[in-house]
Amino acid sequence: MQATEQLDRAVSDFIWNIVEVHSQLEEIHKSWALLLGITEPQWLILMAIDELDEGRGVSGTAVANKLRIHPAFVTNQTKRLEGMELLARVTSPDDARYLRISLTLKARTEIRNLSVKREALNATMLDGIDSESLHYLNRRLALIAKNSRLASQKLNIGIL
Repeated sequence: MQATEQLDRAVSDFIWNIVEVHSQLEEIHKSWALLLGITEPQWLILMAIDELDEGRGVSGTAVANKLRIHPAFVTNQTKRLEGMELLARVTSPDDARYLRISLTLKARTEIRNLSVKREALNATMLDGIDSESLHYLNRRLALIAKNSRLASQKLNIGIL
């Protein structure tokens, strides 16, 4: 097999592996969401807020950017999650035009109650991968994600 063919095969295998992982993660997120009585997108919004919040709440735009979704969808869903008492949306002390979103005690408790199951699931998913290998993989995936965004931009403006 030629070097070009080997690279093409490796890229194809990589892409299909990512598709498979993505599909399995969607199923896992749906399961977590079901346990809380919410939708998968709502689960991801809660997880993004949990990840991004450093104690002052986060903006809907930051959540939308993290999840690569439209801010209007985040606004719509956070209103629903607020109605379910899983989120608090308060006016930003820095600029009254913006809201800061944070998890409520109820949401934190629900998520914490799932933590043992989540830890077991993560251990199963990452079985055979040590911490150093996982850090290396994450760095490589971050680079591929960055390069993929650049490639997508080039494709959209007709450079590729």
